[in-house]
Amino acid sequence: MAGEGFRDHVVWITGGGSGIGAAMAVEFARAGADVAVSGRRADRLDAVVAAIEAEGRRGLAVPCDVSDDADVERAVAEVILALGKIDVTVVNAGFSVMGTIESLPIDAWRRQFDTNVFGAVSTIRHALPALRATRGRIALIASVSAMLATPKGGPYTASKYALRAIGQTLAIELAGSGITCTLIHPGFVASEIAQVDNEGRFDASRKDRRPAGLMWPAERAARVIVRAIARRRREYTFTVHGKIGGFFGRHTPGLVHFLATRFGKRR
Repeated sequence: MAGEGFRDHVVWITGGGSGIGAAMAVEFARAGADVAVSGRRADRLDAVVAAIEAEGRRGLAVPCDVSDDADVERAVAEVILALGKIDVTVVNAGFSVMGTIESLPIDAWRRQFDTNVFGAVSTIRHALPALRATRGRIALIASVSAMLATPKGGPYTASKYALRAIGQTLAIELAGSGITCTLIHPGFVASEIAQVDNEGRFDASRKDRRPAGLMWPAERAARVIVRAIARRRREYTFTVHGKIGGFFGRHTPGLVHFLATRFGKRR
């Protein structure tokens, strides 16, 4: 089984109430870990805990808003108090602000960065002392958007570019410490991200306009993510289209610009 090295480990996942976060929680439990999940919607967390416990492992719901530094510090302490340690932290909380750079107010950018960037940094900072004690792992769930700009995705893309830089820097800073940092760049994965508005509010009636034919189920994504974390990969990109998009974004930005200006703005 992928990730079988997680027997009796304690995993803490932010953004663990739905989508990739919830699927990872179950996958880690299947690999033998006890799992704490954090997020803003307590009812969703309780459902994930029930799924973890159905796999025969301990589950813990720790409501937390990662944009509140004190709340993150409290969440870390609560996980350690209840489960004894933290071996793996998965920085997964995030949402997407969409719109043209000209049209979006500065407050929309602040909301995007408060969660996707500053929330990630807060999670990293408060988790690291516990991870030093276990020589553990930290994983940052970034995106193919960390390598590939698209029209109307400026805030989200900028936040994921920043998260990639943070992860690459952290991997260097942690070298030799026993802690490893894994940057994960998913392509399209089934989740609720498209149903969260620019204010960060979930709306089930919002249409997901991402290409359904390219979408991976969250459970499949969770399996490859857990495997990459188990192997202490430094950076890992999936799906096939994600790998292709990331390659062109990194190596042929001129071609990406040409295609985006000819076809991307029509969508």
